[in-house]
Amino acid sequence: MSGSALPMTVPAAGLPARVRVHEVGARDGLQNEGTTVPTAVKAEFAHRLAAAGLDTVEATSFVRPEWVPQLADAEELYPLLADLARAGVRLPVLVPNARGLERALALGADRVAVFASATESFAKANLNRTVDESLAVFAPVVERAKEAGCHVRGYLSMCFGDPWEGAVPVERVVRVARALLGMGCDELSLGDTIGVATPGHVTELLSALNTAGVRTDRIGVHFHDTYGQALSNTLAALQHGVTTVDASAGGLGGCPFAKSATGNLATEDLVWMLRGLGIETGVDLDALVTTSRWMAGHLGRPSPSRTVRALGPA
Repeated sequence: MSGSALPMTVPAAGLPARVRVHEVGARDGLQNEGTTVPTAVKAEFAHRLAAAGLDTVEATSFVRPEWVPQLADAEELYPLLADLARAGVRLPVLVPNARGLERALALGADRVAVFASATESFAKANLNRTVDESLAVFAPVVERAKEAGCHVRGYLSMCFGDPWEGAVPVERVVRVARALLGMGCDELSLGDTIGVATPGHVTELLSALNTAGVRTDRIGVHFHDTYGQALSNTLAALQHGVTTVDASAGGLGGCPFAKSATGNLATEDLVWMLRGLGIETGVDLDALVTTSRWMAGHLGRPSPSRTVRALGPA
C-alpha cells in the first residue's frame, strides 16, 4: 500500500475539532527497551517527531539512573533539544522527587510531570511508598515547580485495573486525581497502565471526575493496547470532550514496573483515526510513519503500529 494513503474523512457529531497529541515515545516509549538507545539517536528522534508536527514531545525522565537506566542520560540529552524549545515545542520531563525537579530546573525545563498511582500495590512497586506517602512526596515538588513557573502534569497510573489488585474502584481514582489537582497540578493524565479499560468504564470514570469537580479540559488520557481497546477507549474519551490524548510513535513502550503492561497506543493509529473523523492534529502522518520506521531500525525490530505496518515499507 502506498505510504501516502489516507483514510476517507467522515466527521462524526459531538467530537472535538482538534486534539492535542501528547507524544510520549521519546520517554515512555524508550524507558522499557532492553537496550539503551544512544543519546544522539534520542535527540534525533525528538527532532523528527517535532518536524512531523507534534508540538508536545515528552523528552526524558530525571529519575535515578539505576531505576531506569535507559534514561540515565537526561542531563546530556535535554540541552540537545534547546532549539525545539525555542521553536515553541513543549518538552515535558518526568520528575519523581525534589532532586529530580532540581536537576530539570537547572537545565531550563519548564514543563514537568509527577507520577502517582491509584493503587497501593503499584505505588509500592513503582515508588516503594503507599499512595498517601507518595502524594506527600509530590506535594512540595509540585509547589516548587509552580514557584519556578512550570506547567505541571500529574500522571495517574492504574486508573482502570491493577495486575495485583484487579479492577480499580472509580472512587479511588477520583480521590487521588483530586489530590493531584489540589496540590497544584495543571492537568491529569489518566493511565490505563495494563490496558484493561473498555469504553463504558472510561465514560464512567470521566463522569465521576466531573461530578467531583474535575473539569474535562484538565484531563488527558493514556491508553495501552494490551487487549486492543486503546482506540475504542480514546473515542469514548473524545465523545466525553477530552482533547488531550497520549500516544507513542510506533506504539513503543510499556511500564518497567508492571510486566503485564504492553505498548502504548501508537501515535500513527491515533492520527489515522482522527484524520478519518476530520479532527485536526497538525501531524503529518507520512513523516511520522517514516520516523517510526527509522526508530524501529535502530531498535532492531518492526514497529508494532498497525498503521505503520499497513502502509508498507518505505
